[in-house]
Amino acid sequence: MNIILTRRISQIFFMTLFLWFCLAATLGEQWWQLQGWPVNWFLQLDPLVGIGTFLTTHTLFRGLAWCTATLVLTILLGRFFCGWVCPFGALHQFVGYLGKQKNKAAEKIRKNQYRKAQYLKYWILIFLLTAAASKSINLVQASAMGSPGFFTGMLVLAIMILLISASVNHMTDSAKTVVLFSTGIVMWMAGTGLLNMNGMFLDSLQTGLLDPIPLFQRSVNLVLLPLMDKASLLSSTNARYYEQGWLIGGIFLTAVLLNLAIPRFYCRFICPLGALFGLVSRYSIRRIGQKPGKCTHCKTCEVNCEGACEPSRQIRINECVLCMNCLHCCPDDLMEYSLSPSVAGEIHAPDLQRRDLIVSAVSGLALVPLLRLGGTTGPNWNPALIRPPGALDEESFLARCIKCGQCMRICPTNIIQPAGFTFGIEELWTPRLNFRIGTSGCQLNCIACANLCPTAAIRPISLAEKLGKGDFSTQGPVRIGTAFVDRSRCLPWAMKKPCIVCQENCPVSPKAIYTEVSHEKIRLDRPLIVDTGTTGSLTIRAGNLPPGKYATGDYFVHIPSHQNDGYRRIVQNSADFIQIADDPSWEIPPEPGSVVEIFVRLQKPFVHPETCIGCGTCEHECPVSGKRAIRITAENESRNREHTLLL
Repeated sequence: MNIILTRRISQIFFMTLFLWFCLAATLGEQWWQLQGWPVNWFLQLDPLVGIGTFLTTHTLFRGLAWCTATLVLTILLGRFFCGWVCPFGALHQFVGYLGKQKNKAAEKIRKNQYRKAQYLKYWILIFLLTAAASKSINLVQASAMGSPGFFTGMLVLAIMILLISASVNHMTDSAKTVVLFSTGIVMWMAGTGLLNMNGMFLDSLQTGLLDPIPLFQRSVNLVLLPLMDKASLLSSTNARYYEQGWLIGGIFLTAVLLNLAIPRFYCRFICPLGALFGLVSRYSIRRIGQKPGKCTHCKTCEVNCEGACEPSRQIRINECVLCMNCLHCCPDDLMEYSLSPSVAGEIHAPDLQRRDLIVSAVSGLALVPLLRLGGTTGPNWNPALIRPPGALDEESFLARCIKCGQCMRICPTNIIQPAGFTFGIEELWTPRLNFRIGTSGCQLNCIACANLCPTAAIRPISLAEKLGKGDFSTQGPVRIGTAFVDRSRCLPWAMKKPCIVCQENCPVSPKAIYTEVSHEKIRLDRPLIVDTGTTGSLTIRAGNLPPGKYATGDYFVHIPSHQNDGYRRIVQNSADFIQIADDPSWEIPPEPGSVVEIFVRLQKPFVHPETCIGCGTCEHECPVSGKRAIRITAENESRNREHTLLL
């Protein structure tokens, strides 16, 4: 078995395993549904997920320890993950292979040429990691005991370093690098320290936007599987809908189709995980390279190179994805995968310009303060942004969420949706609850999302904690929001229509929605005048009542001239006839010519905030199908005491 066939088998195996885990992330009792399958394994193998969450939280979540094995193997073997394991990379390689099938050798070499634009992925990596590490400097600043003079002194020191370096005419490149790096660190410490005094610098994990594993997981969970479910209902009993699906699917499709122009386009130019592996692989023990011998420079190796790493010349170790194509196709058998360096020379790391490096780092550091200028995590928080039960407070949540879509996929009622631009760029594609979509509200006995989240942005909770029972009885149930009745749209309040759907469907006990009864007069086109009457019925002169409309049990007839008779329930009506219930009937029959009024018995809903947990069942079931008459907002959520309603 040759090395190429082995690599293809590996790629097919891991692609199949990845798709299987996506399919298995479904709540149910079938053997293929969850049932202990390690559905987060690929996310746990991803070092960018582990490093990003470590920078934002200063802890490594237990499941993410797998990523250390990936890094160790990269040091031993090189970028094996990109060429042998990564399912997104395998998809790009396959599409790129199809795109160049009809190309001649010269065109394939042109497509596989190294381009300076491949630096872009390193800038993206630096940008994302510095945004995640914005607050990490506090660990250093803590040694200064929080003295404002410390930060001012650091700013003065930075200016002095720059002035001294500018006054020196002859300075080596190494010295310049040291000066610029030192100045950057000093200014970072000073600037972030001054801003942190006002809470401007906070952690924000945005690696999931472009990290290939969360990106592919999100695309499969929220686009590909829902499309399959619509056609076959294979993995879900109901068709599933996701907001922002068009954008997520569009980005995924664009990334895949770009391989028709340049093979592995995403891997070469954008992938921040590939950039991380590229930086680590400079220390790899085994590597691809030329062995001693005379190279004829036929460039056959560059015809099939997947990483555009120039194997016929000084090979770029950081770009090599270990596709092994050069080993297989070299007519002179000069390529090898060994411990020895390439005899043609090696380039171990990208030649990043200091200016570009500083711009990327500074941009990443500035990202979070700029995103937080709108106060979306503070006083200007959006009450429509309802997080799943168990979600951390908003700042901690944004420091952990990688936007993978696992919680959205596992939700049995399909109410966990990716947040759109309405809630802010920082919150884009993070989970929020939309009770208008799906089959119900947040189920009382469901804790699937909390126990599947790979980074604990939604922390694991027990059913007892969610319901506020047992050891958690003193703190009460987990609240994700509160229901509010919109009296301008509620059928009993605004339109005098009987309705108790929200109260009937409220799942908590005692119910968080209660009703108060009132009788409201129905507005009719003309007065109702009695023609004839008995103790149990009456006829109307020139009646035009809708037949049967008032016989539902909610409507009552009242005769103003009978002041002490009260209301009599209507059990049957035609256009000119009304029959009332036998008990009680009228003691005195209505006199001909007397006026009759029809009242409706309304049960107007009220919300008891002490018992409402914001499950959203009432909003989902509300018969006002447009903008619901009862809606959930994040007020009174358990995860933030500042949002409480109860004084």
